[in-house]
Amino acid sequence: MKHFWYHLEQFFKRNFLHWLEKFFGKKALSPAQVDYAAIRRILVIRQHDMLGDFLLSTPALRALRERFPQAHIGVLVREYFTGTVASHPFVDELLQFYEHGTRWTWRRILSLWRQLRSGWDLAVVLNTVSHSLTSDVLAFLSGAKYVLGSEHRVFPGCERNFFYNLLAPYADEIKPQSERNLDIVRHLGANTDDLSETMRLTQVEREAAGLILKNNGWQEGRLTIGMHVGAGKIMNRWPAWRFADLAQLLHDDHGAQIILFWGGNETALSREFCMRIDFKPVKIPPRELREMAACFTHCAAVICNDTGVMHVCAAAGVPLVAIFGPTDPQEWKPIGDKFVAVRHESLQTEAVEVEKVYAALLGLLHKEYRGHHRAQNVLSK
Repeated sequence: MKHFWYHLEQFFKRNFLHWLEKFFGKKALSPAQVDYAAIRRILVIRQHDMLGDFLLSTPALRALRERFPQAHIGVLVREYFTGTVASHPFVDELLQFYEHGTRWTWRRILSLWRQLRSGWDLAVVLNTVSHSLTSDVLAFLSGAKYVLGSEHRVFPGCERNFFYNLLAPYADEIKPQSERNLDIVRHLGANTDDLSETMRLTQVEREAAGLILKNNGWQEGRLTIGMHVGAGKIMNRWPAWRFADLAQLLHDDHGAQIILFWGGNETALSREFCMRIDFKPVKIPPRELREMAACFTHCAAVICNDTGVMHVCAAAGVPLVAIFGPTDPQEWKPIGDKFVAVRHESLQTEAVEVEKVYAALLGLLHKEYRGHHRAQNVLSK
């Protein structure tokens, strides 16, 4: 079903969009023509791309909140992103989009329609990584007077991104994806000095995560390093045996306890990891997104691959070392000194040496936790 709708969308883009542009294209406006005082309800649409892509857009939400402090801000996301938006400090309303057709019911369709038609003044489409026709149509259906998006990634056969009447300039240079998202809202003067990714966890969630860890053998007060061995893209995975060798090194040299995480359909990776070490890690099987993020907060640092988990960890404020392969950390690494990327010159994840990740982790711990009990064992070496 998913592939059917994808191919249908691609066919429609190739053959019919230029006709829609001819009859329904919005007249382009300059920022000077916007009545900013009339913008009281803002809808941000990011229902496409991956989890990490959405978290990289949260600085844009912060910028909109700083530019329009009294506005009601809604965010339209896919079903599996909703955990990152719950209790978000910059979001007042959540609109949920179901990727798979089988998840839609008449009640859900009606609910989304009512939210879409609830009087938005500005719709913002964050189309940085790809250009979603569905997102553009949702922005159109919102009825917003102003629709803002990037001028980049014009559909085939079209002269411009005609669903938008506010087109943000695209800078043809390598820059962090957080900056790409900000470039869109900067077109209306929304900016921020804080480029950190954000999701808000409650104290109750953190305490519940602590109980989960303790029930699985975690000892509070010891140096704790989290390791997430999975990644959706095979080419982004550091081999599980390298994770295991690093874990053994940390356990032998510093008495570190290791919390092992993995994703759905990645049980084989966890088994490979456990077969290579001679101690028992704290094993946390796949969990709901917010539970996993709360578990991360009990770690002094997390080692992970270049995947959505990296951004969840960063959004939770946990220091991390991420192993990169084909993708460029200049674009995709979370912004901030507490997040370190390690990459081999060959751009192959399996070529990254254990010693290089080990050194990066110790350097991070020295910087982040000097004098703190969670890292004193390392810092004393």
